[in-house]
Amino acid sequence: MADNPQAARPTVDPKLLEILVCPLTKAPLRYDAERQELISEQAKLAYPIRDGIPIMLVDEARQIDETVP
Repeated sequence: MADNPQAARPTVDPKLLEILVCPLTKAPLRYDAERQELISEQAKLAYPIRDGIPIMLVDEARQIDETVP
């Protein structure tokens, strides 16, 4: 298990992802498994996922650089 970095990463329940929206825009979110973030394209924010729990606070979100796709 230590040889597989994916095994150590917590995952987010797909049912939870279906109902979560950006708290700022109320728009759907995209899950970035590699960075463990939920991305709001409209708000240009990335909400962190810590220990499998989405932190849906605007103050905790990271601003997304618009020049990066």
